[in-house]
Amino acid sequence: MEYVLLIAIGMLSGVVGSLVGLGGGTIFVPVTLLVGIDLGWIPHVTPQTVVGMSVIMMVFNGLSSTMYHLKAKTVDYRSGLIFFAGSIPGTIIGAFFNRGLDLSSFNIYFGLLLIFLAALLLVNKYLKPIRWFVDHGKQITFTDPQGENHVYGYPIWFALLFTFFIGLTSGLFGIGGGAMLVPGMILLFLFPPHVAVGTSMLMVFLSALINSGTHIYLGHVPWLYSLAVIPGAYIGGTVGSMLNKKMSSETLVIVLRVLLLLFGVNSIIDGIWG
Repeated sequence: MEYVLLIAIGMLSGVVGSLVGLGGGTIFVPVTLLVGIDLGWIPHVTPQTVVGMSVIMMVFNGLSSTMYHLKAKTVDYRSGLIFFAGSIPGTIIGAFFNRGLDLSSFNIYFGLLLIFLAALLLVNKYLKPIRWFVDHGKQITFTDPQGENHVYGYPIWFALLFTFFIGLTSGLFGIGGGAMLVPGMILLFLFPPHVAVGTSMLMVFLSALINSGTHIYLGHVPWLYSLAVIPGAYIGGTVGSMLNKKMSSETLVIVLRVLLLLFGVNSIIDGIWG
């Protein structure tokens, strides 16, 4: 039964993560903690093994989604590699920090992060883009399929610092970081939304490779469970990318805000009284 559950959770996480550029871990970790630890339906899981499964899942979720966005020509390779370079040290440091967290501490800190992400998604559309970073950085021009030109950009030093922090949270909690990276790319660097999602998924894929290697070294990856997650994540990543191309994700983002808030509150309650 636990393998069927993990396939389903992996597929759901892949669809949602690829649709809005999150990478899937933002859904996978809280759902698996709820189903596996709170409800006891997945034996022998801990916060560390859930994070280990999540980063393995994000490799395949990120790969399938990135391949789709590459075909759609909505990936900024140069920016993706710069963001990846900034995230590498943060990812490794975060993975080592994860080793020292007990269940209560993990639940409290992760719950606070989920509530922060829910608030970020809530206020995202009400915030005005900031031109300072574009005006003081290297400017890039992108022409969309409709022939419209978009100008965006950023100072490299700030992009490296920004993605270091995102990598730290990714390594610590097993999430892709897209929930912070995509709004930052749109609001701070003025990326077109579809390019922000495509480039985010490239960074999620590359950083997940480093993240998974670190968690494998630390012994956090339960391979039998992870093998059940992989096919669902890969299929979900492809489906989510297709939906991203064809539909507005506003409805899903609204649902995601509510889920993150509920999971965050539940995680904090478990950490304090669980």
